[in-house]
Amino acid sequence: MRVEYDPEAVGRDAFYRFLTSVVVPRPIAWVSTITPDGNTNLAPHSFFSIASTDPPVVQFTSIGRKDSLRNVEDTGEFVVNFSSEPLLALINATAIDFPRAVSEFDTAGIEREESRCVRPPRVAASHVVLECRSHTTLRMGNSTLVFGRVVHAAADEDYLADDRPSSTLLRPLTKLGGDEWGTLGEVIHLSRIPYEEPDSD
Repeated sequence: MRVEYDPEAVGRDAFYRFLTSVVVPRPIAWVSTITPDGNTNLAPHSFFSIASTDPPVVQFTSIGRKDSLRNVEDTGEFVVNFSSEPLLALINATAIDFPRAVSEFDTAGIEREESRCVRPPRVAASHVVLECRSHTTLRMGNSTLVFGRVVHAAADEDYLADDRPSSTLLRPLTKLGGDEWGTLGEVIHLSRIPYEEPDSD
């Protein structure tokens, strides 16, 4: 027997909990930004994906007007730092809703690394980073989708295999429902099936 849900009837907060428990696992964009006067911000965003590959564009969603969004609007730049399992405690520590003037780098004791092409710093302990310039922002309901063109990327060579980042080595961290987080678990290799024209005989 199914339980039926009407989003309008159950309410916004309850249906948010339902949706975020169904759309799992979600990769986490650990986004570093900077204010016009130089204050740094670092926050995890679990609504994150690739929007385009040519040009390379990634996208994260700010529910409400988070500091990450405001900084991107003001400066046009951000860095996505790869979220890996060993960094879980640090990532969770940067999810606190600090005032905009407070730097999560400082409060959580996270080492910065200078970016090559943008002002916001990288997380030194993150094994892959994507330096981005704002492409588009799109308001949708209570959220804003932030699209950033990747202008530079860097990866630790020890985490590459066959000339690309290895998910097994990187041990990606994901977000599930509520306070649940996910790790990589078993990796299944399955080739895509090519289409073949049927024989005309």
